[in-house]
Amino acid sequence: MTTPLLQVRGLKIGATVYPPGEKPHDIEIVHGVDFDVEAGKVLGLIGESGAGKSTIGLAAMAYGRGGVELTGGSVTVNGRDVLQASVRDVRNLRGAEVTYVSQSAAASFNPAKRIMEQVIEAAVLQGKFNKSDAEKRAVELFEKLGLPDPENIGDRYPHQVSGGQLQRCMTALALCPEPDLVVFDEPTTALDVTTQIDVLKAIKDAIRDTGVAALYITHDLAVVAQVADHIMVLQQGAMVEYGTTDQIINHPKEEYTQALVSVRSIKHIEKQPTDDPILSVKGITARYAGTSFDVLHDVNVDISAGQTLAVVGESGSGKSTLARVITGLLPPRDGSIEFAGRTLTPDQPSRRLEDLRELQMIYQMADTAMNPRQTVGTIIGRPLEFYFGLKGAEKQKRIQELLDEIELGEGFQDRYPAELSGGQKQRVCIARALAAKPKLIICDEVTSALDPLVADGILKLLLDLQKREDVAYLFITHDLATVRAIADSIAVMYQGRVQRYGTKSEVLSPPFDDYTDLLLSSVPEMKLGWLEEVIAHRKMESAGN
Repeated sequence: MTTPLLQVRGLKIGATVYPPGEKPHDIEIVHGVDFDVEAGKVLGLIGESGAGKSTIGLAAMAYGRGGVELTGGSVTVNGRDVLQASVRDVRNLRGAEVTYVSQSAAASFNPAKRIMEQVIEAAVLQGKFNKSDAEKRAVELFEKLGLPDPENIGDRYPHQVSGGQLQRCMTALALCPEPDLVVFDEPTTALDVTTQIDVLKAIKDAIRDTGVAALYITHDLAVVAQVADHIMVLQQGAMVEYGTTDQIINHPKEEYTQALVSVRSIKHIEKQPTDDPILSVKGITARYAGTSFDVLHDVNVDISAGQTLAVVGESGSGKSTLARVITGLLPPRDGSIEFAGRTLTPDQPSRRLEDLRELQMIYQMADTAMNPRQTVGTIIGRPLEFYFGLKGAEKQKRIQELLDEIELGEGFQDRYPAELSGGQKQRVCIARALAAKPKLIICDEVTSALDPLVADGILKLLLDLQKREDVAYLFITHDLATVRAIADSIAVMYQGRVQRYGTKSEVLSPPFDDYTDLLLSSVPEMKLGWLEEVIAHRKMESAGN
């Protein structure tokens, strides 16, 4: 029997926490995890945020990020326990035997250095290649990873390539030293769904062609199903289930795994648009100040009261810009917006208080949308005071009603944002928007930063609130699974234009234009072999490629 390349036994990882108003104390965040990875095989680590995926992955490099400490167990790479290794041995391990691909390539590359210089750095420093041979290997990897102009792309700076291309450059960086093991930490999570497919295929091909072993960390089971041989499901630092990819996807045993597999099973019956829309966008063309080109071109969409219009497309297609125009943050160059029977002024400062109240927005990053120094009660209470003049007991009563409505209940009014989970923060942002009693809420990628199970809960909450409050949603997203779960109508945007528009059933029914076909086919499915199938049949390249 062959010895596994990576063998982890009884791994325990701890950290010191500093809760507000309490003394610092130690906690255990990974509880005695065991697993093996054989040479040339891929193990997927799956679970929600806080499950310990990245922490376990980095332990393969004998590294504890953000002050965590590797407190127990063993991590054996090529027959050596790296937790007992000397500082010199650990340095020789990292960037040579074990390498790492992070979630955000943009944050990982030095913007002041050319791509080639950074891709070959570890390979040269570790003595694997001289500079000339390292550059030749880098060009081979650029070609293998499907990057354009592989001979010259290394001469560019990080900002001169797209997000998908930079993520593949980072994969080349990790493969350049010919490592035995690569840790992929959510390498496609920050990418558009169409770009994600290209990067995923490039990673899978590179793993197969180089024979490297890999840990693939993600919270998306459909993604990991395309690249992994085995999957380990984690929850709160403990292993829930371990098995082959086929067993985990098609025959999950544990309740938590079954919940992950069946996520996004929301069924929403489509409502037909009315003749009297609550919002009507007519012929909107817009450009940003100081530029000489339009980013929106003759956009026309309607939203009926109590219904949801999903605006979908890749990054740069104009989705968020349309939201900025509707809210008055970016005055249009041409066209008009009618809301609740009146024409809105182009810029926000000139709009009436009633216009501001009835048109609310929920942002993608709840972290940055709330003041960290204000309590939940203060955050939700602000629009109650501003729009309705509520004070004292009356305001407190309404805040609690809103917290009950978003299913948080008692005990949250005095908490600060730092004391809430990602899903709880987004629920507070929803409550703040509802406090104004709006007729329309613009939801800008409100679930894209959340784990699938948490995002599912938010979508169910939004649908429930829509039934009770008769509020309309303009739902901006690049996730077609979300669209199917929540939309009544869909507008597909591409390069600032509405490419396809109509009811959900119309837009999602063939025949499709090439871009809509690309978008629909790129949504990862919980099916083995899906990736190869979609690459073989698609009709056009993604904009990110």
